[in-house]
Amino acid sequence: MLETVSAPSLFPWLALLLGLMVGSFLNVVVHRLPRMLSREWRSQALDVIGEWAQEGDAPGAVRRSAGALGDVRQSLREAPRFNLGVPRSACPRCGYKITALQNIPVVSWLWLRGRCKGCGAAISRRYPVVEGITGMLSGYIAWRFGFSLATAAALVFCWAMIAATFIDLDTMYLPDDITLPLLWLGLLVNLAAGAVPDLFFSADAQPPLPLPGRLDYAVIGAAAGYLSLWSVYWTFKLVTGKEGMGFGDFKLLAAIGAWFGWVSLLPVVLISSMVGALIGISLILLRKHAREKPIPFGPYLASAGLIHMFFGRQLAAYVFG
Repeated sequence: MLETVSAPSLFPWLALLLGLMVGSFLNVVVHRLPRMLSREWRSQALDVIGEWAQEGDAPGAVRRSAGALGDVRQSLREAPRFNLGVPRSACPRCGYKITALQNIPVVSWLWLRGRCKGCGAAISRRYPVVEGITGMLSGYIAWRFGFSLATAAALVFCWAMIAATFIDLDTMYLPDDITLPLLWLGLLVNLAAGAVPDLFFSADAQPPLPLPGRLDYAVIGAAAGYLSLWSVYWTFKLVTGKEGMGFGDFKLLAAIGAWFGWVSLLPVVLISSMVGALIGISLILLRKHAREKPIPFGPYLASAGLIHMFFGRQLAAYVFG
């Protein structure tokens, strides 16, 4: 006799499929968001120069530059629309427009054998990797937290971490468009912690220190997360004269602290530092990565944040026990 599939057993698979589709969109975000921000920064730079040139004490070189940049400003205004929805996805080499059948997560890449249908150029393996990771983590979240608001919150956190990770790997930059909304959302989630208790608590015994799910923990976590790396940054810069990390790392750790409270910060920093050190040493020894070439820290923070979301209770009990 065939048994009917229950809703709880089906839900993780539905979340996996949703995650695959979201992963496809995250590929668009990873590729386009830095370019969108670059366009915006260029436009703002022109505005700053123009405003400076109008001031009475502006150097002559600035005034001459402002007058000569008119064509550049006009070219930016006339540039085709470019955002997360426009233009349609196409091969960057030949311009071949990707059809819906060629945009099925993971499957299309395998079917095309990682090559463009138009010109045969290689399609980066990052695309199926992002889709696969997003799908698997989404399915695991649904299985772990069940059909609940906690799952919805955890999915948003997970997707943001994935997008931030791959943008940082590509550009060494963590966009405020991801880190700051995530920080505020973490505070709101903690404000409504009673609606999403499974994200912070479970039925087993309480650890020695209470876990987050309280707004005071979240506010302290956001402030301490930012200030801790900010202090490390300035200490390192004063001692060496060099910048050890970017401000985006401060904001990402602040966002993690806003989601999981101040008790999450020590485990997250320890895990991210250990993983970062191991990978950094491996790159230097095995791939001859130049010691002076920076390695993004955001991916390690994001990975540690996800680990804490899944195993935060055990980590808190171990670290503070």
